[in-house]
Amino acid sequence: MLKGKQHRLLDRQIAKAGFEAADLEKFKDFFNAVNDAYHGFDEDLKHVEIILEESSKELYKTNQSLKSEVVRAESEINIMVDTIEGVIFKTDMDGNFKYLNKGCLELTGISAEEGLGKNYLDFLIGKNNSENEKLQTFFSDYHEDFVTLFKFFKPTGEKVWIQLRLVLTYDDDGIANGTIGTMTDVTQLKETEIKLNLANKTKDEFLSTMSHEIRTPLNAVIGMSDILLMENFLPEQLENLQVLKYSSEHLLALINDLLNLNKFKSNEVKLVEDDFNLSELIQNIQLHFKHTAANNSLSFETILDSSIPAVLKGDSLKLSQVLKNLLSNAFKFTHKGGIVFNVELLNLDLDVTIIRFSVKDTGIGVSYDKQKDIFKSFVQASDNTSQLYGGSGLGLYICKELLSIQSTNLQLESVEGEGSKFWFDISLKNSDNESALKQNQISKTNPIALKVLVAEDNQINALVLKKLFNKWEVTYEIAKNGQELLDIYNHKDFDLILMDLQMPILNGYDTTRFIRKMNDKSKATIPIIALTAFSQSEVKEKTKRYKMNGYLSKPFNVNELHELLSFYSVRKQEAV
Repeated sequence: MLKGKQHRLLDRQIAKAGFEAADLEKFKDFFNAVNDAYHGFDEDLKHVEIILEESSKELYKTNQSLKSEVVRAESEINIMVDTIEGVIFKTDMDGNFKYLNKGCLELTGISAEEGLGKNYLDFLIGKNNSENEKLQTFFSDYHEDFVTLFKFFKPTGEKVWIQLRLVLTYDDDGIANGTIGTMTDVTQLKETEIKLNLANKTKDEFLSTMSHEIRTPLNAVIGMSDILLMENFLPEQLENLQVLKYSSEHLLALINDLLNLNKFKSNEVKLVEDDFNLSELIQNIQLHFKHTAANNSLSFETILDSSIPAVLKGDSLKLSQVLKNLLSNAFKFTHKGGIVFNVELLNLDLDVTIIRFSVKDTGIGVSYDKQKDIFKSFVQASDNTSQLYGGSGLGLYICKELLSIQSTNLQLESVEGEGSKFWFDISLKNSDNESALKQNQISKTNPIALKVLVAEDNQINALVLKKLFNKWEVTYEIAKNGQELLDIYNHKDFDLILMDLQMPILNGYDTTRFIRKMNDKSKATIPIIALTAFSQSEVKEKTKRYKMNGYLSKPFNVNELHELLSFYSVRKQEAV
């Protein structure tokens, strides 16, 4: 007999095999082991079923909890998205809206329900073809992100400025399948920007006009001073004239500094590179400060490295302005001793020449704690510098900015009470243009037998030119406006035209345009030099565009005018 209850599976197998009672008794240990194994398996299976049932209940509860959490999270996200100012959306790769939040109605005047399924190239951009093209490029090129700004008109006709941002979405295989984007109302920001740009434009126009209005009488003052200094006069008269000339030039420098400051703040200063004669530039600067040194009993030494190429390419106007500012400061703050102006070659190769310009003085120096601050605008070496020495505190700041756009920096070594040394290294392109060198060689030739036609509406400026022309034996006629100049020029021949740019009836630019279109080639190609009281950067590119041959800034330097007339006088003689 088997111990315990016999398992059903064992009963079935014994019956199927036809075992007798004697067999069961004989092999009872074996059958008991099998019977116990079957019962043990049943118990294990029942235990597993209980565990599985409990796990299933737990999984169900967890799943229900997760579903509730997802629903709650989606609800919170939807609430957050719908309360955000602006539009959040999703599209397919054709640009059709698949999702829009409720902000769409407030921004565009069109509900999310109306927008779904529509293509935003038509829905938002409409007839704004340039933005349409940008968006189509975004989809075709698969850019990582895209930002654009465009005008949108609501159904009510109200105009809003919208900033659109897009990023691509991808499927599991990494293939772009749509976009997610935002639209933000930037109307207030854009209108503020427009107003600011308008205000800046108005400010620039005002400064430009004021520059012209101030420079015009200054031209007369400086010009007359130069003319008087050419005459015979008593020693006390010389002193008065020098004070007059210095004061007018100081005022001009201050005006230039203020105009430059405005341009730096507006990022409007650009490099204008041309061929120039470095030796001539240094010589002119030396002559400019020669009398200052003599009048203040200071030594002034200029050292120009003879191995530097004669003609270089760069922005000579900005370079000259920096050097004049540095030398002006040196003379202003030096009471005894002198100034050394050194131009040294650092490196010369086939394309570029690297030069170090330095100005060293024996003046009052700059204290160590002020050496960084003096390169800031409206900052001077000490609190009483302005009262003792004058100045606006802009000179070194402007030097620093002018050198910065030429990829170099202004350096300083100074000991308070002993003096200062300012220097910078600059790379200038080499040039094979010899015309700049020739101009220097002929600059001292008197302008004999030169016929000049002048357009100048200001009587005082015209008077200055008359006196200079008479002194230099120049044949000339002066017209009060462009139309009068054309009337004269149609009946007479001249060698050179000096053209004021701002005149009544017909301005200098339009007058030049008419001349360049004349059928008579010899008349159409006459050299035309602009005379302008506007800033150099404003004029230089525009005069080139109108096919003028150059320009002189008012108040013009008498030596520069003399050199200009000399150049065309010699060219005329060589052509004979």
